[in-house]
Amino acid sequence: MSASRVLVVDDEADIRALIEEILSEEGYEATVAGDASEARRAKKLSRFDLLLLDIWMPETDGISLLHEWTEAGALDCPVVMMSGHGTVDTAVEATRLGAFDFVEKPLSLAKLLHTVERAIDSVGKPSSQGGSRLPSALVPIGRSSVMRALRDALDSLAQNDSWQLFVGEVGSGRKDFARYIHSKSSRVDSPLVILPSAALTENNVETQLFGKEDGDDVYSGFFEQAKNGTLIINELTDLSEQAQKLVKGVMEERKFMRADGHTVVPLQARIFATVSVDYEKVIEDRKLRRDLVSIFKSKPVYVPPLREYLQDVPEILNYYVDRLVDADQLPFRRFSVAAQNRLRNYPWPNNLNELASLVNTILASKREGEISLAEVEAHMSLVPAAPQGSAVQQDLLSLPLREAREQFERSYLIQQLTLCGGKVGKLAQRVGMERTHLYRKLRALGIDFRAAGQGRS
Repeated sequence: MSASRVLVVDDEADIRALIEEILSEEGYEATVAGDASEARRAKKLSRFDLLLLDIWMPETDGISLLHEWTEAGALDCPVVMMSGHGTVDTAVEATRLGAFDFVEKPLSLAKLLHTVERAIDSVGKPSSQGGSRLPSALVPIGRSSVMRALRDALDSLAQNDSWQLFVGEVGSGRKDFARYIHSKSSRVDSPLVILPSAALTENNVETQLFGKEDGDDVYSGFFEQAKNGTLIINELTDLSEQAQKLVKGVMEERKFMRADGHTVVPLQARIFATVSVDYEKVIEDRKLRRDLVSIFKSKPVYVPPLREYLQDVPEILNYYVDRLVDADQLPFRRFSVAAQNRLRNYPWPNNLNELASLVNTILASKREGEISLAEVEAHMSLVPAAPQGSAVQQDLLSLPLREAREQFERSYLIQQLTLCGGKVGKLAQRVGMERTHLYRKLRALGIDFRAAGQGRS
């Protein structure tokens, strides 16, 4: 039986040489390519049983090359993507385009060989395993009225094809909930593409958005990569003035031309965009075009911060545990009731991102057994824990009413003050109190608002 043939595409010579050596020692026949042009030539000359394709390469990146081969119907073998900057977004996009799996650099050679073996063995079998290893779109979990309303709104939006704006704080799940709509829509089998606004520069913005033609070579930009699917513009406020102008023009005209091209390409993607809660102020400061925002004619989707549905934290914790155990093969563990209660009373300044990171950190410690309150406290550092005797750490039902109320108010105001950076004016707006009355309340409870703003109360 002849050896399986593998094409390794990576712009780093050391990595190409290492993978070629390892694959050869394991009995595979390896061919290497340093860029997309070499990869195209190699693929025309030979048939391969597997492609190992790096994402970040000069000129044509791996995702664009994968998209090109998929569009041309030239994917006749499994593809495993490699990246030193792997993200869930990139992995999901690669899988949508037909990739079998996704491995991160620095490479674990054992994992790489295992993935190569699985990919080659998958030929001729139902290909469900590659996609199942990736985290699914974030589901709006919870029984609170806040989550029920958001879930109903997202499910409704999945049934139409309107362009949509998602408004909320960083880390609140705006992009993930946009992905959820895509997963429930009629476009689910077409690409989901994330446009990272901050990555666009004055020098590459047109090529990145519209693509480029260079003789027979065609590089697809973000708008074209999302053909028949969904394009999520992550953080409109991070787009430069030039980028905003170009994006607005495409969305209005619903067509564009590639750089150095002569063919008009129709816009065939559903457009979503995320924007910060203070985007009106950004518009007033002339850093965001109002006419760009107004193209999203539908009512914006408000994505609430986690502190507005804290009662759902236990369910969300379980969701992330199950998701990470399935995706990353981390050990299965559950949070104790005391740990869950602690996290239900934490203000989560970085929202779902912070919660997911906490769960990942705890599971990655590879400890066993139930996750205790002490273990949770040891991993929480971004916002200081409430002081001893607070509503978070003490059973208020054991206290007289007046003392319980004071303990709760003190804990509540300290944590809210932390979120406001110690600014009493902002705190007054957040908690709905007149500022003078609030100053008196803080003094009566013995809260130093300056120290609380730095996490020392």
